[in-house]
Amino acid sequence: MWPYPKVVAHRGGGKLAPENTLAGLRCGIEHGFHAVEFDVMLARDDVPVVVHDPFLGRTIPGSGNIFDYDAAELVTMDAGSWFAPRFKGEPVPLYTQFADACHENGVWMNVEIKPAPGFEEATGRVVATLTQAMFGLQIAADDPLEVPLFSSFSTVALAAAQLAAPDIPRALLVDDPPPDCLDQAITLSAVAIHANHKRLTRQFARRVKDAGLGLFCYTVNDPVRARELLGWGVDALCTDRIDIIGADFAG
Repeated sequence: MWPYPKVVAHRGGGKLAPENTLAGLRCGIEHGFHAVEFDVMLARDDVPVVVHDPFLGRTIPGSGNIFDYDAAELVTMDAGSWFAPRFKGEPVPLYTQFADACHENGVWMNVEIKPAPGFEEATGRVVATLTQAMFGLQIAADDPLEVPLFSSFSTVALAAAQLAAPDIPRALLVDDPPPDCLDQAITLSAVAIHANHKRLTRQFARRVKDAGLGLFCYTVNDPVRARELLGWGVDALCTDRIDIIGADFAG
């Protein structure tokens, strides 16, 4: 059984606001979403920040890697202008800031642990330890809608998160599913597979469900495709098109 929301806003506000920002989160909430997926990686001083790319240049002006800067430097950088002039000055959020905003607004979180290369174990451990400290009461209450769900492409990061905070649920992210991905998920005590819908087949969806795992798809922007996936037994999906695939799309 999938105890989480069925439609999730990708990176906060999908294509309607700058990704992985508080402005994006507000946009998702304004469109009726109370579930969000976002990315977390470590700054140079091991403080988790909300950002997708391990380097500057696409959503944040500048050059170099995220891990070349301390968090105090990153939060002064402009993460909004690339999207539209009205978002100029929108900062890179700390993970704690973003998670607090989600909690205050009743927004469920899918936290993608997104380590820069070489930082897999540290990122999983630090993010999990901090999340445990932030959500200890909710974890103890065992309410799935109050506790974040971790996901990652990195089995090393997920294993570190499992060791640091075993009671926070985990999901294995896959692009082109390797033959052993279900075994990997089970070894990690994962509750779900998060799969690229473009590479998902009906047969693989059935294998996931038969293994007793949840099945979540990214990033689904076509309502026709979304309905097809739900018909295959997919439990949930995230979307950039929060304007046409609403929070109540799956019923």
